[in-house]
Amino acid sequence: MGVSKFVNEPLSDFTDPAIGDAFERALADVESSLGQDYPLIVGGRRVTTGAWINSMNPSQHDQLVGRVARAGPVEAEAAIGEAERAFEGWSRVPAAERARVLFRAAAIVRHRRHELSAVMVLEAGKTWPEADADTAEAIDFLDFYGREALLLGAEQPLVRHPGTDNELVYLPLGVGVAIPPWNFPLAIAMGLVSSSIAAGNTIIFKPSSLTPVIGARIVDVFEQAGLPPGVLNFLPGPGDTVGDYLVGHPRVRFITFTGSRAVGVHINELAAKVQPGQKWLKRVVAEMGGKDAIVVDSSADLDAAAAGIVASAFGFQGQKCSAASRVIVDSSVYERIVRDVADRAEALRVGPARQKDSGLGPVADGSQFRKVNEYVEIGRGEGRLVAGGESDDSTGYFIQPVVFADVSPRARLMQEEIFGPVLAITEARDFAHALEIANGTVYGLTGGVYARDPEKLL
Repeated sequence: MGVSKFVNEPLSDFTDPAIGDAFERALADVESSLGQDYPLIVGGRRVTTGAWINSMNPSQHDQLVGRVARAGPVEAEAAIGEAERAFEGWSRVPAAERARVLFRAAAIVRHRRHELSAVMVLEAGKTWPEADADTAEAIDFLDFYGREALLLGAEQPLVRHPGTDNELVYLPLGVGVAIPPWNFPLAIAMGLVSSSIAAGNTIIFKPSSLTPVIGARIVDVFEQAGLPPGVLNFLPGPGDTVGDYLVGHPRVRFITFTGSRAVGVHINELAAKVQPGQKWLKRVVAEMGGKDAIVVDSSADLDAAAAGIVASAFGFQGQKCSAASRVIVDSSVYERIVRDVADRAEALRVGPARQKDSGLGPVADGSQFRKVNEYVEIGRGEGRLVAGGESDDSTGYFIQPVVFADVSPRARLMQEEIFGPVLAITEARDFAHALEIANGTVYGLTGGVYARDPEKLL
């Protein structure tokens, strides 16, 4: 099966009036279907339970995006059974055919791109560019994992020995559980699901209860792409009941998870316990939180550094494990960076994600709103507030981007994952001290360095 070299999906240019108009039409179409009911999907069958998860628009928190059926342990047990039955056939489907399903799904997402992005604008509070980038990344996952399936399904190189005949074949594991987060409800969910499918496994997909409607659209894409029933089962429900039941089940083979450190550690602990009747050690792939640092050296392009810091810290309201939440600045340029970052943060426009010119939308829900504001109050006692600090939840969950300066490296603002539009800045004596501060947390995920010195960049 010949395929082209992988290339990242380009982002939409919303300065093009035709693209902007098309996105407006997609938003209007999605708005016309708000409030629909979405059932579970177990073995290809639509199932309702009488219990519902209400997905609300965080920009307008009295607006119902949709009602999604809420599963319990009974439905979880049924989904495991359906996934096991589907595994018997799907695991024997050649890699090239599995890859074709992913490539068809990628084409469908491209065709429905603005529709899927519009759902995230309304359900997740993503601004237009953030939602579009999420959808582009979902396409990337489908295209990339389809190609990986072809590579792993091809003949593998081996060292041959006289008098022996050996071969290496990658085998599917079995039934898995995919638990994605609410902050990248299309891209990360698509990545967790599609990688499992591409490898010949069957999967139970438990989306976040904050973004289950876009989860339902993911299943719809795969059904449209021709994925057989039971390979992908849609099972929204609470983590402490449905999630724990699935993770601890003796017939679940692996778990893929992206989310908080606390939940990831809990999943790892629960999955590690061998249950009665379990024949294997479960595999857990967990991407958890971050407390990401940007180091600004005395040699840096300070304008570029300030722009990059603000983009990283406040994109999608800072609700990314990869968002910059700590800035560590050489003392010789410290006050300049503090001033420039504060000015740029103050200039950002906060408003409903539905509006094209909003720079920041709302945080995810009332719980997130309260948590971030609690950290703002903590920050008032730990640093110097130089930007933001205001919030309003009268219609949506809006928080002005917050910047604190003069924060101690050991302060809570510098050590704990806030997952919101709050940035802490601290001063370093020199570059070596800055790296020491950057490494001084329990988290490790992403980071950045602004410097012109090649040795420091290395």
